Amino acid sequence: MSDRNGKVYLVGAGLGSVDYLTLRAQQLLLQAEVLIYDALVDSQLLQLVPRNCLKLDVGKRGGLPSTPQKEINRLLVDYCLQGKQVVRLKSGDPLIFGRANPEMEALQKAGCDFELVPGISSALGAPLLAGIPLTDKDLSRCFATLTAHEPDLLDWKALSRIDALVILMGGRALEEIIQRLLENGRSQNEPIAIIRNGGRPDQQVWQGTLADIVDRTTDISLSPAVIVIGEVVKLRKMSHSPSLPLSGKTVLVTRSAEQSSNFTNLLQQQGATVVEMPALEIRSPSSWEGLDNAIARLGAFNWLILTSANGVEYFFRRLESRGLDTRSLAGIKIAVVGKKTAAFLKQYGLKPDFIPPDFVADSLVENFPETIENTTILFPRVETGGREVLVKELTEKGAKVIEVAAYQSVCPDEIAPEAWKAIEYKKVNIITFASSKTVRNFHQLLGKVTQKMDELLKDICIASIGPQTSKDCYELLGRVDVEAREYTLEGLTNAIIQWKSQTN
Repeated sequence: MSDRNGKVYLVGAGLGSVDYLTLRAQQLLLQAEVLIYDALVDSQLLQLVPRNCLKLDVGKRGGLPSTPQKEINRLLVDYCLQGKQVVRLKSGDPLIFGRANPEMEALQKAGCDFELVPGISSALGAPLLAGIPLTDKDLSRCFATLTAHEPDLLDWKALSRIDALVILMGGRALEEIIQRLLENGRSQNEPIAIIRNGGRPDQQVWQGTLADIVDRTTDISLSPAVIVIGEVVKLRKMSHSPSLPLSGKTVLVTRSAEQSSNFTNLLQQQGATVVEMPALEIRSPSSWEGLDNAIARLGAFNWLILTSANGVEYFFRRLESRGLDTRSLAGIKIAVVGKKTAAFLKQYGLKPDFIPPDFVADSLVENFPETIENTTILFPRVETGGREVLVKELTEKGAKVIEVAAYQSVCPDEIAPEAWKAIEYKKVNIITFASSKTVRNFHQLLGKVTQKMDELLKDICIASIGPQTSKDCYELLGRVDVEAREYTLEGLTNAIIQWKSQTN
């Protein structure tokens, strides 16, 4: 029991991508201390919570092992009584087939405070994003939403008289649904549409009639799917979604969990399906002693060099923990490598004094804007595996470089299950690497689960952000198929798009 009041937020995640999340839901995710989420929640949403937020997957998927409802209720109550701010994230809307009632009853019984936050239900959003209107002045004056999870409990005679039907959880029972409707007076020529993964880049729509839709979808997994039945399905031709450059491609992103959301968003905007496989974990350094000593004598430095967003974040986080802010950098010039690092620095109200023309550390030495000799440089960097060449070249030119560990980048203990499944079943078309370390860690993680690495990767495009990363790809994976011309995530995305256009 805690003296602090906890609260549970039953939040609707909407459908598909983060684009359909409400502002209220986003605000709560940014402040969450415990996140308890369902299986169909978009992985991007999981990156919105603070780093120290406890994330618990309690998703229910048909035919697969799932967390019992009583256990979910217990988790909600326990963490609330501990004084935590708990977000219970449900796909769609929490009160539309969201099993929120038993959770609210458990919270009420335990005296826990809770709040409901609506979300866009797939029953409404999926047809809309597929271009199907559920109402029309001539074709549909009403519609009904139902779950076909237990067909025997439904009044099919009554349902058959409703203009448009929206059916959730009906993929496995499609033949039975059609048979029940035909037995109760619906025509074999009745239009039907099945929308799988509504609102996601890999959304698919199958359209037909009650007579032929089963044949059209033979051997196709129809889960998760929304089924729309009625004359309004004919109006779908009024809506057309343009094909995006990476539509139909599944991309594996190997960045750290904290860094992947921006890259994932870039790829999804181009139509890709993204599977995240964190090959890095960013943590505090094993010791703060070096950085703390440097912060204590900041006035001794002429330049501060930052080569990554992680370096920026951890340096300023530690600066603040020592009771200081950006004013303590007065008189120190700042050099950064890359636009991303510069943009991250801007969040602290600072503009770099120097950005090398090429987004690699070596270019920083070649184009340094003043005499390096007798210059004292502070270089907060990753604890191991960083830019030894940069330090060596600066030192050779007469600079005094003080390297301090600002953070450490380590390999996760195991490969993400979703990522391994996608690779094993050959669902991945492209693997992206944004640093040499992600290549090395990917090779290490994959080597733990298979001895057939070459066979699994032979038909997959290997995409690298730049020459240094490519070097490790050649050494460990044997090849590179795509290398970005501009060494940024945007540059890597553009290179993948160009590759796809040339290989089609």
